[in-house]
Amino acid sequence: MKKRSFTILLTALLTFSVMLAGCSGGNNSNKATGDPAPTQTAKAEDKTPAAEEPTAITIMLPLNTSETPPDTIKKEIEKLTNTKLTYQFFPADSYEEKLNTAFATGSLPQVTYLKNQSTFVQMKEAIKDGQFWEIGPYLSEYPNLNKLKPEILNNTKVEGKPYSLYIGRPLARQGMIYRKDWADKLGLKAPANVDELFAMAKAFTEQDPDGNGQKDTTGIADRNELVYGAFKTVSSWFGTPNTWGTKDGQLQPEFTFPQYIDTMDFFKELRSGGYMNQDFAATSKTDAVNMFTSGKAGMYIGGSMQDIDSLNKDLIKNFPDAVLDTHSMVAGPDGKFAQWMIPGYNNLVLFPKSAVKDEAELKKILAFFDKMMTPELANMMFWGIEGTHYTVVEGKAKVGDNKELIEREVKPFKDSVIGESETNGMYESYNTLPGRIHAEELLKENVKVGVPDPTAALDSATYTEKGVELQQLITDATYKYMYGQIDKAAFEKAVEDWKSRGGSKIIEEYNAAAAK
Repeated sequence: MKKRSFTILLTALLTFSVMLAGCSGGNNSNKATGDPAPTQTAKAEDKTPAAEEPTAITIMLPLNTSETPPDTIKKEIEKLTNTKLTYQFFPADSYEEKLNTAFATGSLPQVTYLKNQSTFVQMKEAIKDGQFWEIGPYLSEYPNLNKLKPEILNNTKVEGKPYSLYIGRPLARQGMIYRKDWADKLGLKAPANVDELFAMAKAFTEQDPDGNGQKDTTGIADRNELVYGAFKTVSSWFGTPNTWGTKDGQLQPEFTFPQYIDTMDFFKELRSGGYMNQDFAATSKTDAVNMFTSGKAGMYIGGSMQDIDSLNKDLIKNFPDAVLDTHSMVAGPDGKFAQWMIPGYNNLVLFPKSAVKDEAELKKILAFFDKMMTPELANMMFWGIEGTHYTVVEGKAKVGDNKELIEREVKPFKDSVIGESETNGMYESYNTLPGRIHAEELLKENVKVGVPDPTAALDSATYTEKGVELQQLITDATYKYMYGQIDKAAFEKAVEDWKSRGGSKIIEEYNAAAAK
């Protein structure tokens, strides 16, 4: 009997204790001692996963504006991707030097943008040495990255493996942007061939197209860049192969073809006549652009015809009545049209193993880029914030009127967008400027006569090791020839030097790779 009574008493005490505990959970008495109240609500909260910490990512990329952007776009991207981003912007004109220094000191960040195809070649040996992550095995895990065009990814492979994401571009954007108001005043049409191109440059120099009574204009504003300046575009009009071509049944570099010499002669005559800026070999892109937009030159050749928007914006500040147009169908001496094409990208992104410590970190970074290939984020990086930097008209992006705001806040990020509109779903441009509308039409025409680089997807160990250094021999000789400092025999001697220092081996290796 006593045992039963004790049991009843113990049960009653336990029940009373539980009731007290339940009551204390409904007030703040636990705060006095700091002990948590063991309530059902607390247990439910314990099961809720904690918010994932933002992924910290540092990104290095070239800056094509005069100043670094504010955080307007960056903050929006961080919110939408749950990241903490650090952008390291460096001026495009000196970017290669900064890139090489960072590589040499082992201080490349997790995400490293290159500058162009040439800087990619410089990095190939390091890629082969295993200093960058191979990303091919992971792409299928990311639905958006998996949309990247195989034919373009193929042009970025090293020893058959992809290590980089690409920034897509139209295959052939090159052409000329010119002062149509000057041409109309002088009774000139867009040049149908290279002879008429020369005649326009001469007329823009000698016939006072701006009507100020002074001889203060010239035909072409060019810059210190044989590829993305005027030289390569004009060279393709002359019929020069795109970097490499076939001669006598074998791949040979472009500078061994007679059309390359013809192009040098063309520029030599332009310069000696005063029909282009005399110091073009030492003129930066910024200075060449300023020369054009300040009304000192009538033609800007090479680069992208889509640059007409920014050139027009700056030009009409100085000359409100100026009119620009675009053109690219310029026939060579043989009457044929040609336009050199890029391999489908204008820049690449690499992931250094010195900065990305393991596979888990790499996957988080790739997940970020996968999100960046959604239409919402691709549009934000390329066009900015809807309603602030652009509006949607007829399913296309119409850039806002505040061009200075767009250039300051959006343009620095624009060249970092992975893929292209077909793969990332971003808006195409809604254009109202007649010259830009014309440019978009010409992009399609250019591809019809486009000439690819036959070595874009080929590999040469010697070119990877010595190609950039050897190319400098040809670059120096090309400028010296156009400046009248050396003759044809001296240029051909430079070509022989190129061959003897490793060029012959490059020719051999490319031809062997092409034969496989």
